[in-house]
Amino acid sequence: MAAAADAARLIHRIYLGEFEVQRKADSTPVTVADQAAEALILDRLRAAAPGIPVIAEEEVAAGRTPAIGNEFFLVDPLDGTKEFIQRRGEFTVNIALIRDSSPVLGVVCAPVTRCLFAGGSAVESAFRASSADSLANAARTVIRVRAVPAEGLTVVSSRSHATPETEDYLAAYSIAKRVSVGSSLKFCLLANAEADLYPRLGPTMEWDTAAGHAVLVAAGGLVLAPGGGPLRYGKPGFRNSFFVASGTLVPQALPNRAASGP
Repeated sequence: MAAAADAARLIHRIYLGEFEVQRKADSTPVTVADQAAEALILDRLRAAAPGIPVIAEEEVAAGRTPAIGNEFFLVDPLDGTKEFIQRRGEFTVNIALIRDSSPVLGVVCAPVTRCLFAGGSAVESAFRASSADSLANAARTVIRVRAVPAEGLTVVSSRSHATPETEDYLAAYSIAKRVSVGSSLKFCLLANAEADLYPRLGPTMEWDTAAGHAVLVAAGGLVLAPGGGPLRYGKPGFRNSFFVASGTLVPQALPNRAASGP
C-alpha cells in the first residue's frame, strides 16, 4: 500500500509540471510519470517479496517479461495515461497480487484526489482511505457494493474506449444514470456503492484490471468473462477477454468472443 501511495505522490508532482509525451512501439503514449512510478514500485516489491515475479506494463513494453508461476504481481504504474496527458485527473496506480490465476489482493490509488482503495480475498474485505498527507496512515472505511436501486442501474463506462458492442449489451438493462470515468476507478465506483454495472467489450490488459478486480470482489462484487466464469489472470500475452463487472446484480452473459489488441 505504501508503494502505491508513494508512486501516486510522485506522479502528482510530475502532473503539476511540464512533461513530454513519447510513443511506445505499439503507438500508445508514455510519460516520465509512468516510468518513474514503475521504477519506484518495482524497487519496493522486489525488496519486500524478492521471490515473486513482477509483470509491469512498461517492463513488458521494453521486452522484459519474467517467467511466472502460480503467484506473481501485476503492476500498472499509471492506469489512464491519456487522462493524465489531458489533465483530467482520472488516473490511478494499480498493484495486484495474483495467486492461482485470481487477484487475491489489490491496491488502487488516485494521485489527484489522494484516495486509495484496497482489498482482496487475502484480507477478506475492501476499504477506502483518503488523506491530504499520508495515505498509508489514513483512516480506513470499509466499503461494500449496494443493492440495485429501484429506479434503475448506474452504469460506468470508459471515457476513451466506448464501443458499439457495449451499447448493444446495455440495451437490455434499465439504466437510470451513466457515468464515464477513466482508469480502474470504474471498479472502485462499484465497490464503493456508487454504481452497479461496468461492461467492457473492448481490449484491456491484465494490469489494467487486476487491482480493481480484487477490490470489487472483496467488496462483494463480480468480474465475469464470457461464459460466466471469473476473469482469470496469467493468460497468454496478459491480454484480457471481454468482461463485465457488477455489484449485487448478476449480469447477463457476454458475447462469447475475445477482445483483440492491447
